[in-house]
Amino acid sequence: MARPIWSGVINFGLVTVPVQMYTATQDHTIHFRQLQRGTSDRVRNKRVNERTGKPVDYDDIVKGYEVADGEYVVVEPEELEEIAPGRSRAIDVSGFVQLSDIDPVYFARPYYLAPRGEEYTKPYELLRAALAERGKVGVATFVMRNKEYLVALRPQDDVLLLQILHWSDEVREPQEELPSLPEQSDTASARGQELRTAEQLVDTMTVDWNPEDYADVYEDRVRELVAAKAKGEEVTSAEEPPEATNVIDLSEALARSLEQARGEGGAEEGRGGTGRAGGGKKSAGQRQRSRQSTGEKRGTGRKQGASKKQGKQGASEKQGKQAQQGKRGSGGARERLADLSKDELYRRATERGVPGRSSMNRAELVEALGGGGAGSGKAA
Repeated sequence: MARPIWSGVINFGLVTVPVQMYTATQDHTIHFRQLQRGTSDRVRNKRVNERTGKPVDYDDIVKGYEVADGEYVVVEPEELEEIAPGRSRAIDVSGFVQLSDIDPVYFARPYYLAPRGEEYTKPYELLRAALAERGKVGVATFVMRNKEYLVALRPQDDVLLLQILHWSDEVREPQEELPSLPEQSDTASARGQELRTAEQLVDTMTVDWNPEDYADVYEDRVRELVAAKAKGEEVTSAEEPPEATNVIDLSEALARSLEQARGEGGAEEGRGGTGRAGGGKKSAGQRQRSRQSTGEKRGTGRKQGASKKQGKQGASEKQGKQAQQGKRGSGGARERLADLSKDELYRRATERGVPGRSSMNRAELVEALGGGGAGSGKAA
C-alpha cells in the first residue's frame, strides 16, 4: 500500500476537501553503482574545497549566487528560511479552465489525490464529478517541502489527479531556442499531393491509445545483459536504426509508407484482425510491431528477408528455409509469429525463457517460439 507524501485540504469557493497526496508513477530504470575498474570498490563523492582539495564539513557550507566571474553573493541557510513560503496544508483553487487550454509542455509530475477518510469521500467525489461533467480542470497553488507549485486538478475515472505545472518563465520559446524551424515559405510549400499523402498516412496509422501495448525494450535488454554477464554468457548487439528519409525522396517515401500501411491493414483483416479496410483500427501494439518490422527491414533487409519475397531475393537460403518452415510447422500460429518484428520475438522468447535466444536470428526465434519454446542450446 502506498504511503502519502503530503496531507492537506483542497479549497474551492467555501468548500474544503481534506485529501492526501500519493506518487502516481515509478521509475523502472536500472541503477548502477560506480566502481573502480578491476575491483569491486565503490567510488564515492566527497565535498572538497576546489582550491585546497581539503574536505569541507557540511555545517561549513553556505549557498552562493554568482553575480560575476568569481564573485558571489553569499546567502545563509537562516536567511533562506526567513523568506521561505513555510509549510502549507492547502491546495487553493483560483479558477477552472479547459484542459485543452493548457499546452502539454507545461505538464510535469503527476500525483494522485485521495480523500483523507471515508467521511470525506462525498465532497471529494462531488468535485471530481463536477470537473468531469464540465470538462474542466482546477488551477491551484500549494506548498510542499518549502517550495511553491502551480498545479492542475484533473478528473479521472474515479480519482483526482494533481498535475504539477511549470511556471511560465520555465518554458522555453521554441522560436528563440531552436536553431532551425520551418519558414513561412516552407509552410506554404507543404501543400499539394505530398500533404494529402501524409494526411492519408496519418489516418491509416491512427490507433487506439493503450499504454500497455508499449514496452521499454532497452531496459529489458539491459536486464538481459546483466543476467547474462552474471552467468558468464554473451548477448547479441542491437540492430542499427533505419536511416533518415532523404528529402529528395520524400514523396516516394510517403507513397511507399502509405502503401505498406494499407497492405498491413488488409493483411490483418484477412487474418481476422481489425484492419481499417474492414472499418476498424489496428491496436497500438500491432502498429508498434509493424513500425519495428519496417525499421528492421530498412536496416537489415539486404542481409536477411523479413518476408518470403525478400527471403528469395536477398536473404540466405538457410534463413529463407527456416522462415518458411517456421510458418508451415504450426500453421496459423507460426504465420502470425513470422509477421512480428525481431524485437517483439525476442521479448516473447524472454518471457518464455527460451534458451539461446540472445544469439538467435529472426528466423530461429520464430522456429523456437513456434516449437513451444525449445531453443537451440545457445547461450541466452
